[in-house]
Order: sequence, then C-alpha cells, then structure tokens
Amino acid sequence: MGDSRMAGHARYSVNFESPISVYAQIENQILFEITSGRLKAGDRAPSGRDLALLLGVNPNTVMKAYRELDIMGIVESRRGVGVTVTEEAPKIAREKASRMVVAHLCEAVAECVAVGMKAPQVRSLVSDALHAGNQPYTTK
Repeated sequence: MGDSRMAGHARYSVNFESPISVYAQIENQILFEITSGRLKAGDRAPSGRDLALLLGVNPNTVMKAYRELDIMGIVESRRGVGVTVTEEAPKIAREKASRMVVAHLCEAVAECVAVGMKAPQVRSLVSDALHAGNQPYTTK
C-alpha cells in the first residue's frame, strides 16, 4: 500500500486489494481533492513521476488516471508545465464525484440488505463510518 502526503495537506494512497483499479483510485482522489477545494482551478497536480514513486505504482498507471481526467476536462497536461486543474474542474468534479459516491453508497446498502442486515444495523454502520474519519483507499 502506498500512503503519503503531498500537494499541501492532500493525502494520496492506494489499496491494492480494492476491487477498484489503482488508476481509478488515483483518478478519484484527484476528483476528491478538487471537490473538497484542496486543489483549485489553476493549481498543479502532483507530477505523475512523483505520485508514482510515492504510491509505489508504475508511472503509466498515474498517467492513465491523468489522461482520463484530461478527457473529462478536469485537468490539462502541458509539456514543461505539468498537469494543471482547469477552470471548469470544480463543477465537473463535484457532479462526477457526487454521482459516483451516491451510486457506491446505494450499492453498499443494497448489499447489506441482501445479506439480511436490518435498517438499524445499516444506519449504525454508516454512523460508525462517518465518525471513523477514514480516507478512501487505505487499508486497516
């Protein structure tokens, strides 16, 4: 597992045991950084090489995440400048991240119900998760 701090107080990590691909975890974390305001329009994202070293992943994995974000209009990559957050990124990131987390939560709740959990138990699990303050893609 990679785990560290960079770009101010931003925290990046990957969970190699997650069913979510490593490049998607990186992509999502950049989305979360923008949505939370820790990365703003015009800011430079961590360099692909630095982030790859930090997380212990292949640089191509990070670059794949950045390419996907570029296609979405969230970042733009320029030779000699690096990867920067676009002016439209906060709006795009908020919409995409919101849709994604709602879908994940609905799926998780459906799985809880499918294994026989009752509503009070599910509410308790959600409450515990809120209070734990965990970061995405970290291992326990």
